[in-house]
Amino acid sequence: MTDNKAISTDERMRREFNEWAEAGRGEEMEQHHISITQQTLAMMALRPGERVLDLGCGAGWASRLLAKAVSGSEKPGQVIGLDVSDEMIRRARAGSTEYDNLMFVVGSAQQIPWEENFFDKVLSVESFYYYGDQEGALDELFRVMAPKGEFFILINLYKDNAYSLRWVEELKVPLQVRSEQEYIDLLREHAFEDVRAVRIPDLTPTPEEYSGKWFNNAEELRDFKRIGALLLIARKPDLVSPPKGYEVE
Repeated sequence: MTDNKAISTDERMRREFNEWAEAGRGEEMEQHHISITQQTLAMMALRPGERVLDLGCGAGWASRLLAKAVSGSEKPGQVIGLDVSDEMIRRARAGSTEYDNLMFVVGSAQQIPWEENFFDKVLSVESFYYYGDQEGALDELFRVMAPKGEFFILINLYKDNAYSLRWVEELKVPLQVRSEQEYIDLLREHAFEDVRAVRIPDLTPTPEEYSGKWFNNAEELRDFKRIGALLLIARKPDLVSPPKGYEVE
């Protein structure tokens, strides 16, 4: 069960990301993260008929890419987009009406509203560091993933990229900051197999002049992109998770 701290964090996230959604920032994320996401999708080797969870789906742009990848005339596949922000989900649904194999639900990463052993693959783009209880989220992923299912967690905020640490004091929700090795150790502690980490560089062009708030100049932005996002990949063992509430004697 999610504790009060996690519930409080979820509510803070819901309010903050509802504001982001109303400002159109959910749709902006596609522009900011399309390069690293496309590289990740290629590594996922998605096939028609697979069932995929987009964890922290925001406005649904990555969910739509997933839905296209698993669609097929004989095996249409299925994609579920999950986000704690009801306004993000509303916008995701509105922008995805042409997809028959895509559904969006409001929910917490610490209490995923889905059945056990369902998803062949999980994608999470730029959301995992927001989760107040990352260990609880990993337990839930383990529960809902099919035996031998794989997950792909893509994050730009981690200790090994010093530029990203500038966000910690600026964002209005608590952030979880770990190193690549700390994440690898955490995933192994939660019984995942074939745990590995890959750096995914941002291949989008960098303007000669930088006018944003996060970097001092274009060269810093270029270096940030070169260091790249951290992609965590792991597989659930070949075992079936029991239903929630089931206790082994």
